[in-house]
Amino acid sequence: MDYVSALVPPVVMAAFFIGLVVTIVKSQGGPNKAKEDAAVDLAIGRVESAQQAPRTDSA
Repeated sequence: MDYVSALVPPVVMAAFFIGLVVTIVKSQGGPNKAKEDAAVDLAIGRVESAQQAPRTDSA
């Protein structure tokens, strides 16, 4: 019975990982895709504009 107790944790972790991957794949796209893409584009635009903004260092 030691082999059963040795195999249970990896099997449980593998099942959880497979469930996580399936959930991630299923959540891609769909009706919220445009909203998510717009939010990411907005965040990237803010970062890029902050990097290009002139700095005024008054040392």
